[in-house]
Amino acid sequence: MAYVVTNKCNACKFTDCVEVCPVACFYELDNQVVIHPDDCIDCGACVDVCPVQAIYAQDNVPAEMSADIEFNAAQARQVKDGGTASITEKKEPLPTAAERRKALGY
Repeated sequence: MAYVVTNKCNACKFTDCVEVCPVACFYELDNQVVIHPDDCIDCGACVDVCPVQAIYAQDNVPAEMSADIEFNAAQARQVKDGGTASITEKKEPLPTAAERRKALGY
């Protein structure tokens, strides 16, 4: 059971999660990060550090975000298979992050 980055990350792209990941399974998209499901070791270290609570265990993804499971997996595989390295160091969030975080209620 891998962890999944949901669409709550979209327009935020906080990267606190990538620093605590012991296996470097995060990949960067333009508007968010994703977790490679085959590389994730299910440690859960990333969950508590996400400022917008965007990361869930695959079996616990809320029903309204279930499409994010396939999106996360497909995008992570595409980026990795394309030769892009995983992201392991924290970066500045997107300029829209503060507004998005507030809209999400955090």
